[in-house]
Amino acid sequence: MLPELSHEEILRYSRHLLIPEVGLDGQRKLKASSVLIIGTGGLGSPVSLYLAAAGVGRIGLVDYDVVDASNLQRQIVHGTATLGRRKVESARQRLLDLNPLIQVDVFDEPFTSANALQIAESFDVIVDGSDNFPTRYLSNDLCVLTGKPLVYGAIFRFDGQASVFDARSGPCYRCLFPEPPPPDLVPSCADAGVLGVLPGTIGTIQATEAIKLLLGIGSSLAGRLLIYNALEMTFETVTLKKNPRCKICGSEPEITGLIDYFEFCGVPGIVHGPTDSEWDIAAPELAQRLQRGEPLFLLDVREPHELAISHIEGACNIPLGELPARLSELDSGREIVVFCKMGTRSQRALELLLSAGFRKVRHLRGGINAWAREVDPRLPIY
Repeated sequence: MLPELSHEEILRYSRHLLIPEVGLDGQRKLKASSVLIIGTGGLGSPVSLYLAAAGVGRIGLVDYDVVDASNLQRQIVHGTATLGRRKVESARQRLLDLNPLIQVDVFDEPFTSANALQIAESFDVIVDGSDNFPTRYLSNDLCVLTGKPLVYGAIFRFDGQASVFDARSGPCYRCLFPEPPPPDLVPSCADAGVLGVLPGTIGTIQATEAIKLLLGIGSSLAGRLLIYNALEMTFETVTLKKNPRCKICGSEPEITGLIDYFEFCGVPGIVHGPTDSEWDIAAPELAQRLQRGEPLFLLDVREPHELAISHIEGACNIPLGELPARLSELDSGREIVVFCKMGTRSQRALELLLSAGFRKVRHLRGGINAWAREVDPRLPIY
């Protein structure tokens, strides 16, 4: 039995009630519905805001991060006043300010194979607002195994994608992407950047799809992949087909339970705080060694345009993508300290150098941003 709407709710949602496809019964459906949003970042921000404003009765937020100044260029559910706070609490506060008539449940923990089923169990629709492949495959497999629709979105620089994956009637994410790409071929937004308004466009499309699914109206993106390019302002739609040999939703599935998605995607698992490694060097230690005049070779593997933001005096710049072809420029007899923005690319560069036979090599833990925080505050953090 659908819940009734109060006079306050009728006034708040009156523009919905005037639409025949929604109406009073549709708004009551939204009030009775629940949506789990994985991630409260670029995509999760517009999704959560619009679902809250629309009157979805219960919204779940999963994230395990704090609000950082670099988030505010695109993560509009957060603000300057909530810098340093847990993202789920920051988002919950904003959503309840927007609409105090809904329920917002928060899960301030990593979304993993160990807890995903329990977290998602009571929600009708799952929205993937994550920014990494392990979580995307986890979300997909979870939805296939539990028979829930997954509203998918992804962004990169000027490009975005959106779809609805529902294995009960069409393809799932694995039908489109059976295997994850090599980790070193897909940089994150933190490394590659993203146009601030792009997640607003894709996230709003995701919110639209979620509302349509809850109301049972219109034609969803199930079986279609929407591809958007903000630079050219183009939208394309690609028809997707179910893969009969899909490892999880095919006729003879190999995957019958949740797996280790970090191992599957070939990326490190969740790290809580800094880690020590024989190949790491901390910024203060590097500064001390340079002050002592040790003949270290500093290798900056960032892109050339990043040098205009910050740089370490005397460092040689060879972008990570060019490094395999330029190894001959490096002296294997000299100790090399490789760095990037935050340590992700330098870790991959370290692995490349080690596999090529270099042994006197370290990578700067935390990258040039750690150098700016701990050694040279004159440099900006970006």
